[in-house]
Amino acid sequence: MVSLNDSPFFVLNNRLVSLIIPATLITSNNNTLLVMLWTTTETDEKCAADLSAGLGVSRVLGQLLAQRDLGSVEEAEEFLRPRLAMLDNPFELTNLRAAVTRIEQAIEADESVVVFGDYDVDGVTSTVQLVSMLRTLGLDPRYCVPLRLDEGYGLSRDAINRVFAGDVPDLFIALDCGTNAHEPIAYLRELGCDVVVIDHHQTKTAAPEGCIFVNPHVNDGADAPWRDLCTAGLVFKLLHGLLKSRREAEDPRVDGVQLKDYLDLVAMGTIADLVPLHGENRILSWFGLRHLRANGRIGIRALAEVSGMDANQEMAASDISFKLAPRINASGRLGDAALPMKLLLSDDMTRSKQMALELDGMNRERQAIERGIASEAERRADAEFADSPGIVLFDKGWHPGVVGIVASRVSRHFHKPCVILGCDGDEAHGSGRSVATVNLVEVFQRCTDLLGHWGGHPMAAGVSLQATNVKAFTERYIESLRELHPEGLPEPSLKLSTWLELEDLEKGLLEELDRLHPFGQGNAEPVFGIRGVALTEAPNAFGEGNFRFRLPAVQRARSGVAGIAWRMAEVPVVGQSIDMALRFSWNYWRNNRYPQVTLIDWKPSA
Repeated sequence: MVSLNDSPFFVLNNRLVSLIIPATLITSNNNTLLVMLWTTTETDEKCAADLSAGLGVSRVLGQLLAQRDLGSVEEAEEFLRPRLAMLDNPFELTNLRAAVTRIEQAIEADESVVVFGDYDVDGVTSTVQLVSMLRTLGLDPRYCVPLRLDEGYGLSRDAINRVFAGDVPDLFIALDCGTNAHEPIAYLRELGCDVVVIDHHQTKTAAPEGCIFVNPHVNDGADAPWRDLCTAGLVFKLLHGLLKSRREAEDPRVDGVQLKDYLDLVAMGTIADLVPLHGENRILSWFGLRHLRANGRIGIRALAEVSGMDANQEMAASDISFKLAPRINASGRLGDAALPMKLLLSDDMTRSKQMALELDGMNRERQAIERGIASEAERRADAEFADSPGIVLFDKGWHPGVVGIVASRVSRHFHKPCVILGCDGDEAHGSGRSVATVNLVEVFQRCTDLLGHWGGHPMAAGVSLQATNVKAFTERYIESLRELHPEGLPEPSLKLSTWLELEDLEKGLLEELDRLHPFGQGNAEPVFGIRGVALTEAPNAFGEGNFRFRLPAVQRARSGVAGIAWRMAEVPVVGQSIDMALRFSWNYWRNNRYPQVTLIDWKPSA
């Protein structure tokens, strides 16, 4: 923490770095401003120059490739142009062959099967993949998801009883849940079900027993290429193994089945679940984005239409994150999460459009509820947790279905790990979101005796507990953060990929950046810095803290590149020399695309 009057430079790790007072302030606690630090990514410039020359690309792309630890032209070429042939043998995954064998037994004996998926995009797309393939292979599986508000997070006895309704299947397949469901799995076995669990969540204690368990985070080594796959990616591996085995058995039902037709679903699950987009995740999402439109899945076309997407627009990772995924998730947050599964399995365009409109309506309702809760949560967090390393907020009137989104917003705003809880009867249900270096799984493990159900990732987790335990949990949570991070949490920072000139912002650079897509965790979208920019036109403000602007024209261009800024605390004035941190991308409008910058932060030039 520094004051506004401190020097603009200081030493960090023996390097001189610039200290920036940003236009976007992270938080305000007791009239103290938490400022954002700008640093520049270290780059092996010789490696960057070699890649630039060897690939025939710009200096900028060479730098960005070197920053991704691509040390040779061959490695860089594989990154820029992935091939499905680079995917490993699916049977290398621990227990995947056993899962395939058990499913084949169900196919041969025409057994009854239930597929139980989680209610988020990863769970939905995983379920749709498997149900589609099982239908192709002659089975008619039931599929279902937990009722979030009634049954909570993951697999539970209540969900099992509802789904079965006295009709116990021969085989139960849990997707994107089950890793920590020891008691429900034991219950399934008591009922006479065989159980297959395919999941990627971390285990709290030990792996579940009494089932075929596929989870690379538990079963496979840290260097396994498939280690970071989400469940949608793991189910794709399962389908790959199943097809290989059925072809060896000369099953005519797999004639003409194209595994690549499932890649659109894999991309949606992978990108929405925020897993690292490198290795096999990059391959699957890279091809999957191309199949999102190419294969013409009716449900996705309908969902894209209600999301306001141009019919001729290429899909980007951001389209999944900000348009498709929120509408799929809205159903699980506010209603029946089976609706998006029905949509993605539909072959009726009229009905698909109706379901897409329902999801869009739910998303609008979710947004309205979220805005109200977020405003109150930010006010309370500022008043109650100004001096704490973390935030826990609970209100009986808050809708449990939107608290995860609110937790994300509050966590980003205050740069602290945050848990937001709503209420259902005697229980508090909610979600936690974290910041860099803070592992929520570690924190929650120290609070286990106070919690009911919980699970998730280091950066995001779901949790339920008795409402009477919220106060004790809050105290334990804060205490655990202080113990795990005795020197305090890291200050918020912004890392620039490299510095550019205004002349660099042209279509050629954007076409090169297209080759780095998809952006996401582990393959972050570049943030560029530009020094000494003076706007020649006044920015056009709209909404709360938003404005449009245009960069000065360069060379013979009639006008400069258009720009947009969101939630800025201050607006630069005409003629003021400023340094900018920005993203550079295409903006699509009426079947055309044009370059656009998104302003992340700015400061007066030195």
